[in-house]
Amino acid sequence: MHNFTYYNPVKIVFGRGSIAELPKLLPARAKILLTYGGGSIKQNGVYDQVMAALKGRQVTEFAGIEPNPRYETCMKAVEIVRAEGIDFLLAVGGGSVLDGTKFIAAASVYQGKDPWSILTDWAQVPDDSLPIGCVMTMPATGSEMNNGAVITRESTKEKLFFNSPHGFPKFSILDPETTFTLPPRQTANGVVDAFVHVTEQYLTFPADAALQDRQAEAILQTLVEEGPRALAEPRDYAVRANLMWCATQALNGLICCGVPQDWATHMIGHELTALYGVDHAQSLAIVLPGVLEHQKARKRAKLVQYAGRVWNLHEGDAAIRVDAAIAKTEAFFRSLGVGTRLSDYNIPPEAAEIVAARITKHRMTLGEHKDICQKEVREILELRG
Repeated sequence: MHNFTYYNPVKIVFGRGSIAELPKLLPARAKILLTYGGGSIKQNGVYDQVMAALKGRQVTEFAGIEPNPRYETCMKAVEIVRAEGIDFLLAVGGGSVLDGTKFIAAASVYQGKDPWSILTDWAQVPDDSLPIGCVMTMPATGSEMNNGAVITRESTKEKLFFNSPHGFPKFSILDPETTFTLPPRQTANGVVDAFVHVTEQYLTFPADAALQDRQAEAILQTLVEEGPRALAEPRDYAVRANLMWCATQALNGLICCGVPQDWATHMIGHELTALYGVDHAQSLAIVLPGVLEHQKARKRAKLVQYAGRVWNLHEGDAAIRVDAAIAKTEAFFRSLGVGTRLSDYNIPPEAAEIVAARITKHRMTLGEHKDICQKEVREILELRG
């Protein structure tokens, strides 16, 4: 096991009716900016619950944060924060709303010329970044319990990430009942997103981290069991609770302690989303089988372990089991209704070369060995036509 430091200060408030805990979690005299997305929280009752809990508080609203939150939209919120003297941000929605809110918190006090430098140049996030709280309504990204965020700049078709010790929410409220009315597409996307978060930290090479491996495998097995049930029984509280906690555990930094990490699937997927508009999880479903196929010799030991422990594949030689595990992974995504090929989304074959060139432009070397570069990215995507 490699050396590591683990730190996570996020207070999780989980379960039915937990939105009512907001008054105990917020500073008494905070000037709050309530951020949310396209308005689904007003249709499913979450907005009313939040506003009831915030009764008597100073609240300004900012709506319209998109899936794959846009820099241009977030900067409009920054203007409001500065003009109104906002000192606490409350994100209500899914991971995109929270990611956008994390950027707003940093950009509002950033003193450099352009806050986009936080993503392009890894400029230091200010120590006085505004505090954030969260009411999570879509389990997927794990942003509710980590310090990272991904932002898209529409004008340049770039999708980049940043992380900072100041990016952790002060608290996150997770009520599984808020997810009952999610459309099937969003439910499926959430399952895929959480699944790939785990594989990025697990399907690398052995590091004698037995506990972390077992934790990762438990999350994957639970997603395989509960994902289809959530689509079939969307108002089953136990199913929704398990999915919500899986998504949080998939990317709260615990299973990556002391182990190598990959993240090639995410970085390649970000380019597909920025250029062609596919959902984030759809891009992951396209890319992951290609990464596993292209890198299966180097990932062989962990893929054999994955085949046996997650998919119960024990017959045949190792090569047969590895191929079967990759096939089962892709079949699982498709069983959720998520396409796994570029052609499923009418993405042209030339995307392979275009995305590969952009990886080089962003000076990225990917994978746990840091040796997946332009040529390898092109080859991976050529496998996914």
